[in-house]
Amino acid sequence: MEATGTDEVEKIKSKFMSAWHNMKYSWVLKTKTYFSRNSPVFLLGKCYHFKTDESGELSTDGSNFDKINAEISGNVEEFRKDFISRIWLTYREEFPQIKGSALTTDCGWGCTLRTGQMLLAQGLMLHFLGRAWVWPEALDIDNSDSESWTAHTVKKLTASFEASLTAEREPKILSNHHQGTLKRNCDDNEMRNEVYHRKIISWFGDSPLAAFGLHQLIEHGKKSGKIAGDWYGPAVVAHILRKAVEEARDPELQGVTVYVAQDCTVYSSDVIDRQCSLMDSGKADTKAVIILVPVRLGGERTNMDYLEFVKGILSLEYCVGIIGGKPKQSYYFAGFQDDSLIYMDPHYCQSFVDVSIKDFPLESFHCPSPKKMSFKKMDPSCTIGFYCRTVQDFEKASEEITKMLKSSSKEKYPLFTFVKGHSRDYDFASSPLHEENDLFSEDEKKRLKRFSTEEFVLL
Repeated sequence: MEATGTDEVEKIKSKFMSAWHNMKYSWVLKTKTYFSRNSPVFLLGKCYHFKTDESGELSTDGSNFDKINAEISGNVEEFRKDFISRIWLTYREEFPQIKGSALTTDCGWGCTLRTGQMLLAQGLMLHFLGRAWVWPEALDIDNSDSESWTAHTVKKLTASFEASLTAEREPKILSNHHQGTLKRNCDDNEMRNEVYHRKIISWFGDSPLAAFGLHQLIEHGKKSGKIAGDWYGPAVVAHILRKAVEEARDPELQGVTVYVAQDCTVYSSDVIDRQCSLMDSGKADTKAVIILVPVRLGGERTNMDYLEFVKGILSLEYCVGIIGGKPKQSYYFAGFQDDSLIYMDPHYCQSFVDVSIKDFPLESFHCPSPKKMSFKKMDPSCTIGFYCRTVQDFEKASEEITKMLKSSSKEKYPLFTFVKGHSRDYDFASSPLHEENDLFSEDEKKRLKRFSTEEFVLL
């Protein structure tokens, strides 16, 4: 059947907007990020020291490694390897059309969904790979020497860079005996890790079948009144991620669940119930839990009194990051140095990668360089994430975070709380919304509606 005139207009309009956004977000201005040599750097619970006898700043792009001693170079290298190993999810173009729209890109509107994906990806990496894992090829990714580049140019540069690395790299020569021993000990583990590395990325692919891909997240978002092209806030994305994990059918994901705090309160018994719920197979085993806590760090602007708490949270190894940003731009916060937050930026438009093919390219899913932003520029709306593998881990984490909340809070009430018991044990008045048989409960829809109006400043 031929499309109606209105449909044709919408398609043309969508193509025009996509072309504009692709041009706008594919052109990336290269900026170096500098770190102080005299202050520790924290990245998702790990601490790195770049300290030298000399004062000054240090760039993490590797451009001045020759100016500092080998020990500090090693530490910088370890930090870069750790940062690059985190999964980076950005705007994409030319992916399969989103159901119910003519959109084939999320440029200009999908950044909070992308930062939510990055947080969930970090939780899954902790679950399947552990915090110590780093991508063996992380340092093979580096920045271009040019001032800027487009998404299509990146592919060519990456290919030529890899070719040059193959020619120039000088591997350490080991004896045949050592080579054989290392191969036997490492091959199986490395192969397993690489399988999970690729599998985790494939769950976030930009195709309708990917469990946590943009298409699926938008479908879940429809239950809260959101459609493709809308702006999403951190709290709404938290609930969408929970629904996506609940609906995931991959057997590998049956051992993971997501809990979203209610009105800045984590109800311990509700979390433990989720961890102890039966898997689809009927197997009685505890699940790992990713806890998401939507909060506001102030009124119109972020309250600087919360800085020490945010730094404390990002210094915990079971922290999986923060969905936040600055007004009209969402970032994934993963660490800090002094009063600056370290983040990954989703506002780069890259070409669609088909993750269903064997050995799909991984380079575009790893960020070559960190960025920093002053804490005072942070938008107050954000969602904090934690990962707990067992019930014991959750109980330990809740105690540790509660102490941190009390010690860092200058206000009468902490930013959020852990409460014993179930949410149903407390008397909450709820005004029913329209009856709708969908994935979200009435209380959830009420909270999402409120958060959606509060978070209009975030894209």
